[in-house]
Amino acid sequence: MAERSLLFVPGARADRFAKALGAGADITCIDLEDSVPPDGKDAARVAAIAFITEQGCPDHLWLRINPVRSAAGLADLLAVLSMEKAPAALMLPKLTDPADLSLVDEVLGERAAGLVPLIETAAGLRNAAPIAMAKRVRALLFGAVDLSAELGCTLDWEPLLYARSTLVAAAAEGGVGLFDVPSIDVADVDGLRSSTARARALGFTGRACIHPSQVAVVNGVFTPTAAEIARANRVVDAFEQAGGGVALLDGKLIEIPVVRAARRVLAAAAG
Repeated sequence: MAERSLLFVPGARADRFAKALGAGADITCIDLEDSVPPDGKDAARVAAIAFITEQGCPDHLWLRINPVRSAAGLADLLAVLSMEKAPAALMLPKLTDPADLSLVDEVLGERAAGLVPLIETAAGLRNAAPIAMAKRVRALLFGAVDLSAELGCTLDWEPLLYARSTLVAAAAEGGVGLFDVPSIDVADVDGLRSSTARARALGFTGRACIHPSQVAVVNGVFTPTAAEIARANRVVDAFEQAGGGVALLDGKLIEIPVVRAARRVLAAAAG
């Protein structure tokens, strides 16, 4: 299944869970962390676990828990352990140390839950590669808002280019997906489309959303166009006709790295 868009829904708004699930995002993630005030954690946890269980823990419904080194995060993990079947993936905020992933993996035991570390600190960025390569990791999410606050920089593209590039390399080394930070300006559709296109060009495989209206734009950017698909098919055909050796297409050299990129386009198109 394609994982182009990830839509967050506040854990404190159980009335929105079903609507979010039907908003067209490839992944829906119930958030028990930032969107839930401290005095609402227990109620949100109960509601989220009940909804995920009711839905049968589908692959496209994830759960963002609180930091694993917090009391709320530990309570979230205990709640997951109480489930007959775990959510398809747990998003782990403020992840800085691969050792925390090992701990969560050990706690989950035989439960088939993937892990999605949220990289939003300088320490997490420094350890991005080993985090991406850890057991159970399914994807990374770039937490630009928290990171920019820690670094003292703005949320503009250039100040965070190094961080994004570092995560692209880490995700590629780990062979996992990579979601860009949600756009916090819900009304700026053109800005969303432009920045999402830049993220895709850099190597991100998807983007998170905080409002259903953002989903179609993100899906559109991360879905290969007809021209991209046609080009990719021609690249693969030229390579195969050359017997797996170097080929020329429209005067350009076609070799294995180019073919790998073309096959990624075709895989994304197939969903």
